[in-house]
Amino acid sequence: MNKFSAGTFVDTFGLKMTEMGPDRVAAEWVVTPTQHQPAGIVNGGVYCTVIETLASVAGSVWLGERGSVVGVNNNTDFLRAVREGVLRGVATPVHRGRSQQLWVVEITDEQDRTVARGQVRLQNLSPRG
Repeated sequence: MNKFSAGTFVDTFGLKMTEMGPDRVAAEWVVTPTQHQPAGIVNGGVYCTVIETLASVAGSVWLGERGSVVGVNNNTDFLRAVREGVLRGVATPVHRGRSQQLWVVEITDEQDRTVARGQVRLQNLSPRG
């Protein structure tokens, strides 16, 4: 997956997958000033992007060759300001059904404190034939 993401939006801030399976996907990245908003903390859009990415990858791995997924809703809460360090995101399923999936993603810092949390609803699409 890391090779597949080369040159994409998430690659621009160094998101690296560390675990991939049908029940859990994890990744991490190093916070840099290019991810900051003007106040000097990580921009909320970075968290939304990571949450959407991890949920989509997880949903795709679970669905496999039965089709593909697209995100239809992303709700992200920002809980703690971060200026630097390594952040880790973990996606786990809440619901995996015939037509939709719901995944929760928690982002933690190096002290294992939750800094952001979100959930993404995915639509399962039939394979193109």
